Parts: sequence; C-alpha cells; structure tokens
Amino acid sequence: MNARLPLAGIRVANFGWGWAGPVTGQTLSRLGAEVYKIESRARIDINRTIPPFAPGHHHDPDCALQNHAGWAGNGSITLDLKHPEAQALARDFVAHCDVVVENFSPGVMDRLGLGHARLAERRPQLVTVSMPAAGRSGPLSHVRTYGMSLSSITGLDSVTGYLDGPPVPMENAYADPLGGILGAFATVLALNWRKRNGRGMHVDCSQQEGVMQLMAPAFMDFVLNGRVARPLGNRHPLAAAAPHGVFRCAGEDRWIAIVVAEDTEWQALVQAMGAPEWSRDPQFAHHAGRVARIEELHRHLGAWTTSHDDRALAAQLQSAGVAATPVLDVGDLLSDPQFRARGTFFEFEHPLGFRETLYGNYVKTRKAAAPQRTGPMIGQDNDYVFRELLGLPAERYQRLVTERIIY
Repeated sequence: MNARLPLAGIRVANFGWGWAGPVTGQTLSRLGAEVYKIESRARIDINRTIPPFAPGHHHDPDCALQNHAGWAGNGSITLDLKHPEAQALARDFVAHCDVVVENFSPGVMDRLGLGHARLAERRPQLVTVSMPAAGRSGPLSHVRTYGMSLSSITGLDSVTGYLDGPPVPMENAYADPLGGILGAFATVLALNWRKRNGRGMHVDCSQQEGVMQLMAPAFMDFVLNGRVARPLGNRHPLAAAAPHGVFRCAGEDRWIAIVVAEDTEWQALVQAMGAPEWSRDPQFAHHAGRVARIEELHRHLGAWTTSHDDRALAAQLQSAGVAATPVLDVGDLLSDPQFRARGTFFEFEHPLGFRETLYGNYVKTRKAAAPQRTGPMIGQDNDYVFRELLGLPAERYQRLVTERIIY
C-alpha cells in the first residue's frame, strides 16, 4: 500500500453487493484504503454471474469480467451471514475497521446483528455508509431496485426517448457506478468529519437522491417556468442550442455529435460546410430561427455529414470553433488516443492464466497510480483476515470452513 495516498491506513469492511457497493470499495481502494468485500458462496453475488466470462471459464464466478473491472481493488472474505457465528466473526472483523459500506434494504444489517449502533459499541469511531435505493426513511425506503429501475425513480427515464414518443429507459444500469462513486464521496466526507471531531457516524446515502442530481436542469425549469421535461430526441431540452444532436457519418453505424449554441458558432459551421445554399437562409442566421426550423436544419446537416469520416470531421469542426465529437462505440474505447494518453485502460495477466483489460483510475491524483489488481477471487483473503488479523486458531478456522460458516 502506498503510504502517501490520502486514505492509506483506512480499512473498509464492504458488505456492498452488485455493482454500486463494490464500486464504492474500488474508489476508496484507489485512494489508498484497504478494502475487503464480505460475500458468500451460499449466495453468489449477482455481479459474479453476469457474462462475459474469461475464455474457458464460462459460469465460473471467479472469472466474470465485468466483476473483475467493477470490483478491482476490493479484497474478499467469505462469511455465510445466516449463521450467528458468522455474524459474530463479522463484528470481530469490523472492530478492526474504520468504515463499513452496505447497500442492502434498510433493516437488513440490523437483522444480521450488524447495524451501526451495535457495531459502534466496539468501534465508537466507526463510519457506516448505508446506500439503500431510496434512503433509510420515507415511503420508498424499502423499495427494491436494480440500476435500471433505480433510474426510473430519479426522473431520468422520463426525459430519454424520441420526440413526441414514450420514455425509452436507459439500457444499462448507469445509476449503479454513479451511486458507488457518490458513496465513496460520502465516505471521504465522513472520514474528514471524524478526523476533525473524533467521532464516527452513520451516513444515509440515498442512491435515488444522488442520481437525481442529473435532473437538476429539468427540475429548475419546472420550478421556475412550470415546464415538465419530456423526451425530445436530439433537441436541446431548453432550446439553448440549434443544431443539437447526433448525425450519421460515413461507414457502418458511425455518428458525430454537433452542438451550436451561438450565432458565431453557426457561421463557423457554415464556412466549414462550404456555405451550401440551404445554410445561407437568413432565418438560420439567428438562434431563434434555427430553433423554429430545427427539424429541417437537422435534416440538411445530417445529409452533409453522411459523406464524412466521424473523427476527421470532428477534428475539422473543432478547429473551426464548433463543438463536435465522434460518437464512440465500445470498440473505439481501447484505441481512443485520449484514453490511451490518460491510461484509462490497462492490460492485466490474471492469476488463472488469461489476459484481460481493466480500467484505471477515474479519480486521478498526482500520487495515486491505478493498482495492477483485478477483481478478487471469492475468499482470497480469508487466511489473512481470519488467521492473522483476527488470530483464529487453526483448529477453529478449519472447523468454520468445514461447517460452511466461512464459506
């Protein structure tokens, strides 16, 4: 562990599961914390069951590649928390920790004998960060969600889709990693409080309220103007830019995003296009006119972009002062020069004999290089935590393994 990192010396018991909880642990780990995921083979974490798996390791929970990326930096110990003795061991472990992270429904940790109040009896300076879907109080406190359904109760799904069409929910659980990073941020704030005041705390980190901040512009528009945001396709939600959208380019499924917010930017775009006749329409010279005829504007612009390479055209327009970017697909990410320059991804040789690509630090500091670690194998740190840290005698440790309490 790099002692210069800001969270060096902090130990985290991560009861989080799925994607959100482990991302919290990953973020804290990359800031220097020592993080251990508490899990069990009695109920394999859902993130260990999701394809793709490493070649030759199909359905092996130690080889789910998404799990490796999302959990990198977490260690792993195994406890079947249905057993009272496992719960007692978890409390013993937490007594050696600074932080507990969990994203169960409210009340689950209390029923397991692992609620903050009980844990703090032995570790008064403990910071517990609870990350339930909608917080620990209120009528939705016990709502069951996954990342995609969580985005629905934040308002996000109400504004995604085609113009005049129904909502089209986001196809991936984007709320999960965002909630995980917000959970890490909440942890850092609580640790800073503890450093200044010497006291621990129980943090109620509602994923719903955190992700809902992405709706802030629409929320302000409703409060100030009474407008309810709806799906608009490529249009700017507040009509603050025209053109505003993605347009097809040459090649198979290649696109470019173009946004023009100022009349001077429009003139730069016109010049870059070679000033075709349609672009010289006086109504297009002003923002209000472009907004009024945006469908026609987008149709003309889309016809022009189809003969251009997306990256080359984006570079040309950027040099002219127009906000334009290629629409990268998953296959573009590893070769993208910006990501390569910043070390966004790195290749890793897994101990089980295959190479995989992981992403590096998304929270970058001068001293924090991404550790060359993949997501943990189930129970990989059992010997260290139970034998060395907790000091269990060999005979008891073996009994607990045999009885599937450490499992």
